[in-house]
Amino acid sequence: MMKKNLKYLLALLCIIVLLLCTGCSSDSAAPQPISITVWTYYNGTLLESFNTLVKTFNETVGKEKGIIVEAYSQGSVNELEASVMQSAEGKVGAAAMPNIFSAYADTADALDKLGLVVDISSYLTADERAAYVDNYLTEGDFGQTGSIKIFPVAKSTELLFLNETDWQPFAEATGTQESEMLTIEGLLAVAERYYNWTDAQTATPDDGKALFGRDAMANYLLIGAQELGCTIFEVDGDGRLTLHFDRDIIRKLWDSYYVPFIKGYFSAAGRFRSDDIKTGNLLCYVGSSSSGTFFPSRVITSDTESHDITLKVLPCPKFADGESFAVQQGAGMVVTAGDEAKVRASVEFLKWFTQPENNISFSVDSGYLPVTTAANDMEAIKTSGLELSPKMESILSNAVQSVKNNTLYTPSAFAGGNKARKVLEYSLSDLASADRATVQERVAAGQPAADAEAEFLTDEYFDAWYGGICTALEKYAG
Repeated sequence: MMKKNLKYLLALLCIIVLLLCTGCSSDSAAPQPISITVWTYYNGTLLESFNTLVKTFNETVGKEKGIIVEAYSQGSVNELEASVMQSAEGKVGAAAMPNIFSAYADTADALDKLGLVVDISSYLTADERAAYVDNYLTEGDFGQTGSIKIFPVAKSTELLFLNETDWQPFAEATGTQESEMLTIEGLLAVAERYYNWTDAQTATPDDGKALFGRDAMANYLLIGAQELGCTIFEVDGDGRLTLHFDRDIIRKLWDSYYVPFIKGYFSAAGRFRSDDIKTGNLLCYVGSSSSGTFFPSRVITSDTESHDITLKVLPCPKFADGESFAVQQGAGMVVTAGDEAKVRASVEFLKWFTQPENNISFSVDSGYLPVTTAANDMEAIKTSGLELSPKMESILSNAVQSVKNNTLYTPSAFAGGNKARKVLEYSLSDLASADRATVQERVAAGQPAADAEAEFLTDEYFDAWYGGICTALEKYAG
């Protein structure tokens, strides 16, 4: 009897031990959530939209797959780049490198040279790669080997934004058509006409108003040169720059911006050209499609005078005899080297974020373009079920058509690329602003406009500027 009871006790003990072991095994096998950090330069509506999508991911796919995304805005693009570089260089007080960060090609290339960027091409199937607009993927193909070191999440291009309300009196009085501004040559003619029309409204001579401005001068020079057959920054597979700054082509670009600026047909006063629309200093400007969200609803000319305005969106003007190019803008996402599980989790999030339904949601909120061919379609956007304001519909429809009807262009990465781009950005625009201020001072002192401008409109003056900018750019070549 005693032996029998002992057998029962031993059996019961085995069962208890087995249950305990099973419980321990179950606990130890439970997957721990993988937390990944994302740094962006997003602010305002863009940041709100991104954070909403991150929250949705965490509550759905992330919860299912054990991935938690934590997103942080680092402020501006420059602040983000500075934070990333400080982390990469291990500076004292710098935060740990994020798993994902927003970046343009030159920053991504610099981090790649430090061995901190993951080529995520192997994490995408052929079908997944085929879903994206091809130009968007090749932007991150450093060395032209088929790599993907920048994952596209949202893109933009340039459009012309017009204050249609204040345009109408001018158009009706002069018979001017909006379609005249589809070419740069037509834009120049309309701007001169507008200056003369506004000048005639007062008894004061030479006080006409500017029609037009540009947000990004580097884009104007790079894309304008492409249209005219010149690639200013030609970069080979090893990242070496060959500079092409054809004098005749650059002279045409000068004559189509600097000259009308000096004459008062173009202008730039505020930080952005949408600011100049708001103050009534301009009627239209070329800027990023995403900048359309900042187009003002009112013009405020004084403390007591303001009025509502409506927006009309038009394609970015092109040279009449040029090829069809459009700028490709918008930072992508870079996945940083590290734990394989975190890399896979990062790619999982980026794939989810760029699924048409999610990417369209981000676009409708921000004015950026979706990055897949399926989503980069107005029918898909309209039938997404998302609320689309007339303003955003006009912005996105024009941007989508620009992508479809033009060859997209963005410079390849090279050492010093950011600095070289800044030379293009400020060399012409700063000179134009300074020289126009001098002209205005001379006119205010009683000098006729033609005499005040003459010094700046000579071949010698152009040649001096041309020689200086060539010298500034050549240091980045070779």
